[in-house]
Amino acid sequence: MGLFFILSLSCFSFNIYLITERFTLKAHERLKSRTLIQQLFKEGKSFSVFPLRIIYLQSENQKFSLQAGFTVNSRNFKKAVDRNRIKRLMRETYRLQKNKLLNQLTKNHKNLGVFFVYTGKELPEFHELFEKMQRVLEKLGDLG
Repeated sequence: MGLFFILSLSCFSFNIYLITERFTLKAHERLKSRTLIQQLFKEGKSFSVFPLRIIYLQSENQKFSLQAGFTVNSRNFKKAVDRNRIKRLMRETYRLQKNKLLNQLTKNHKNLGVFFVYTGKELPEFHELFEKMQRVLEKLGDLG
């Protein structure tokens, strides 16, 4: 785990912030296995926090503690640009908040596959989606 220093200049005073966590979303943390995705949709449990529908499955045969996938319904958003923007927002809000859930899962020696489906009909704002993702991850932490 690396240490980073951020230096900000505000009214000629220097503030140094110490960041001890890295907020990343690496390739192995993404849900890409077709068989695992099919198993997730077939056997997984789900709940909703509008505008997100979450499908999750605890499994023992996963290589990593937490893997996530993201999708947007093309029926509600015809343009790929809009779908890609929403997926990018979902990934970003997830990336910034997943560490708490990941730490909880590794401490309990559990593996979780999660799929986030955006079901809303309007383009979301970042802060709204951030709050919803926070609720979702707290609920997943309580379930796991």
